Amino acid sequence: MTSFFEMIQFLLPGLGVTISVTVIALCMGCCIGAAMAVLRVYGGPVSRVVAMFYSIVVRAIPVIVIIFILYFVISTFVDLSAFMSGAFALGFASGAYQTEIFRGAMLSVPKGQMVAARGIGMSKGKAIRCIILPQAMRIAIPALINEVSLVLKDSSLVFVIGVPELLRRAQYASASTMRPFLAFGCAAIFYILMTFTLSKLLESIEKKFAVNF
Repeated sequence: MTSFFEMIQFLLPGLGVTISVTVIALCMGCCIGAAMAVLRVYGGPVSRVVAMFYSIVVRAIPVIVIIFILYFVISTFVDLSAFMSGAFALGFASGAYQTEIFRGAMLSVPKGQMVAARGIGMSKGKAIRCIILPQAMRIAIPALINEVSLVLKDSSLVFVIGVPELLRRAQYASASTMRPFLAFGCAAIFYILMTFTLSKLLESIEKKFAVNF
């Protein structure tokens, strides 16, 4: 692993793990965030308090602490691998931020649309599902671009529990070759390329599905 191309080849398996952790975390965070946002905007008094408590508390806790809690505490009761513990922890943390993203997007949808939907006989749940959420998802895309980048970079934190993602393999390479600049420089290149590619992809989606009221 003395050359640039050998280093890239060694890091590639870690790249796959990083992408997998990121995708799982984002999907989980999106599901949690959308559900909690609905509760905060359209739920009853109790559900609103629960959703607000989740959002405020989780955003106040460092992601690495959530990773440790899942891996060293929760996994003693539930069979979770280091990989799944890390991915679920990132998803749980991302869900709190996505809650606020989707909440803001839902509040941006004109209130008259809910009134009109109820006026033609839709139930509240169906109106949220068919009228509000599709528009809110599109409105939320710009903010989600930033969240995707943050989760991608936060995926490097799972190396502390032994997940062989990109940063962990770079650490292995640095220790074995005594060339930390090459190892971590290659890892940085991968992160830059992934962040840039995902940002451009989401920007193109944003332009295609932009909502104008």
